[in-house]
Amino acid sequence: MQGRRHSSPLPQTANQCARAVLSPPPGPVLPELLCVKHAGGRCPPLFCFNGCQRHRIEREQLERCSCLIQKAAEKKTAHTMMPGHARNPHSVQVRNTHELYYLRTQKAQQKMERSEKRLTERLRVCVATCNRADYSKLAPIMFGIKSQAEIFDLEVVVLGSHLIDDYGNTFRMIEQDEFDIGSKLHTIVRGEDEAAMVESVGLALVKLPDVLQRLAPDILLVHGDRFDALALATAAALMNIRILHLEGGEVSGTIDDSIRHAISKLAHYHAVCTRSAERHLISMCEDHSRILLAGCPSYDKLLSAHQRDDYTDIIKSWLGDDVKEQDYIVALQHPVTTDIKNSIKIYELMLDALISFNKRTLVLFPNIDAGSKEMVRVMRRKGIEQHPNFRAVKHVPFDQFIQLVAHAGCMIGNSSCGVREAGAFGTPVINLGTRQTGRETGENVLHVRDADTHNKIYHALELQFGKRYPCSKIYGDGNAVQRILKFMQSIDLSEPLQKKFCFPPVKECISQDIDHILETQSALAVDLGGTNLRVAIVSMKVYNFHKVHTSSQSDGEGKVVKKYIQLNPKTFEERIELILTMCKQAMADAVHLNCRILGVGVSTGGRVNPQDGIVLHSTKLINEWSSVDIRTPLSSALHLPVWVDNDGNCAALAERKFGHGKGVENFVTIITGTGIGGGIIQHNELIHGNTFCAAELGHIVVSLEGPECMCGSHGCIEAYSSGLALQREAKRLHDEDLLLVEGITVNNKEQVNAIHLINAAHLGNSKAESVLHTAGTALGLGIVNILHMINPSLVILSGVLAAHYENPVRQVISQRALLSAQGTKVMVSELEDPALLGAASMVLDYTTRRTY
Repeated sequence: MQGRRHSSPLPQTANQCARAVLSPPPGPVLPELLCVKHAGGRCPPLFCFNGCQRHRIEREQLERCSCLIQKAAEKKTAHTMMPGHARNPHSVQVRNTHELYYLRTQKAQQKMERSEKRLTERLRVCVATCNRADYSKLAPIMFGIKSQAEIFDLEVVVLGSHLIDDYGNTFRMIEQDEFDIGSKLHTIVRGEDEAAMVESVGLALVKLPDVLQRLAPDILLVHGDRFDALALATAAALMNIRILHLEGGEVSGTIDDSIRHAISKLAHYHAVCTRSAERHLISMCEDHSRILLAGCPSYDKLLSAHQRDDYTDIIKSWLGDDVKEQDYIVALQHPVTTDIKNSIKIYELMLDALISFNKRTLVLFPNIDAGSKEMVRVMRRKGIEQHPNFRAVKHVPFDQFIQLVAHAGCMIGNSSCGVREAGAFGTPVINLGTRQTGRETGENVLHVRDADTHNKIYHALELQFGKRYPCSKIYGDGNAVQRILKFMQSIDLSEPLQKKFCFPPVKECISQDIDHILETQSALAVDLGGTNLRVAIVSMKVYNFHKVHTSSQSDGEGKVVKKYIQLNPKTFEERIELILTMCKQAMADAVHLNCRILGVGVSTGGRVNPQDGIVLHSTKLINEWSSVDIRTPLSSALHLPVWVDNDGNCAALAERKFGHGKGVENFVTIITGTGIGGGIIQHNELIHGNTFCAAELGHIVVSLEGPECMCGSHGCIEAYSSGLALQREAKRLHDEDLLLVEGITVNNKEQVNAIHLINAAHLGNSKAESVLHTAGTALGLGIVNILHMINPSLVILSGVLAAHYENPVRQVISQRALLSAQGTKVMVSELEDPALLGAASMVLDYTTRRTY
């Protein structure tokens, strides 16, 4: 039977649904290629490649026809190879054309069947949840998958701390949400230390393969940066299961970073929350086409559910009937696995600060990371569970937790909820330590990264409690789930599973940061001296303002923009009134100088309680200035936060922020002026001491039989080396006619002072030289004692006499100090107004960088 081409046109219905139509090859068809039994004596009819069943060739028919094609090809090849027969190029071409036609037909058939399979089969999605935190992010997606049962087949696997009683058996809330849990895997090895975390990962890797093999999901959803999630991603990647990783690309400050990025490298697809996270993944060589900028799934619920009518009932049920909205604190602190000891210390300091702050507080138990057991011990040792101001709970349902955070006066701790979800409500947040370092945050977050003192945390609570900030949508707009579901539907399961990494140029991440506006952030600095009262506007960076007419204006970092000087009144009431008058004038001028005043810093002599802003005991130079609360009247009148500290401590703070001490971890500042004072910076922190008398360096005794000091003792450094001591010796020499030499004159009306003594020494007066030598030696001996006690790496001499004492101090150190301390640097301060700059630094450190 002679073969012929099928030339009849396709029906209209087929044309409408077809994307491509293949025709049989042109030219004559060999008799051997005909399949009478299966093709009705002619070649197979044309068909549609878009799933049209009416015009589709059955697979069995096509395969049987392929047998005839293969036999015909073999027979023809054998015939052309017989002796005496030349090759027929035309016949070979015909054979190749028909073979190609068959292969093209078969490939199109397979593609069509895959498309049909996708339309008829549901996408099997496995969601694995490890703890209460990741379930709050996964639950909205699970509800979305469940609502589209015709498209998705949901499987739920529960493991990790969900199944532990000490952490609330939180798998029950999954059951309450009416999800069928396909598998429960007990994967946590108790111990709450580093080894237990590793063993838990290993146990999960042992148990997961059986479950994943049984479920055979098309896609596995993995969230975040927990060690449980790392086990999930590892198992799925090795079993060739596609992984969709949620919230990858973010940056924080602990081992979570490494785990998160490791999961991202194992994952095949990514759903991120922010544009910055997307850029990070691209920089990590992830394929941009497999990254979805979705937003945080929990925001879908946050933005729609936080204004419930019954939120007051929820607050009362957890904190008591007498608690009002925005009059309580939510505390949630987790251990930092890379610095467990310090994180436990911060937790203890946080609890101490909360006890002192005396507000009703809801304390949630920490997560199961290494160190959590020790944190719980700290909490119980302090009696938090029995304290009337505290409610300690293991778990709060997420929908109720939303209400508690939304209406809290403040949230404190290091949970990601504080830097992420709380921003949706504008709730003030205090982030302690380094666990969330690098996270994108709204202006509602105050960072206390070096939270190593009770005072810092307490001040942070004072700054944040009761405030309200604009709502932030950094992490989502409420449409994340819808985007993620569409993204999963678009995944082509026929694509190769092997990841392809891209290597784009790293794009610079441009983000808003408070550092960009530091040039206009300023402070009012007050220096309460024995003679003068000084107020100054101090800015981190100062510009030349054409309308300012003051000699104190200068350019550079940490310089005084404008300064005001008045004689210091004698009574408390007059001083406070004058300070307020000068501060109000400075605030009015600051508007024209484009300086935003963030607070007031006060530097004063004597012993100061900086926590309460009280001068406990002033020097004799400032009468009637003891047990005086400076902070309250200034803060109430100016409506600004106020910080108060000793002038020696302020000088040290000035050096730390603006001077030689910048970037130095341990140093001492010595003030050499009318008296002798100073400040000690140890581990980047100012030392106050138990009763706030640390760094009273002028009262280190260097002689048992020395002259009387103003403190009542004898032989203090101040009795030898202060301006008053030098003035006393200058008067003695003048009275004995031993002071004046050629080139020095003293009028009858002029009072002899230390300058006359110094000038006389420079002009060769041996008596004056002896006095200065003794003064320098006394100061040097005191500094040697300091070196032997706290071993700083730098000593900074400040004040009007600093330059005169630099060489004598170095000589005494080289002669008297231990060999290990002789290499300590001694430098003279280059700051013009250390007291004012130090007072301003207290404000700028606390407010501009939002970092303590």
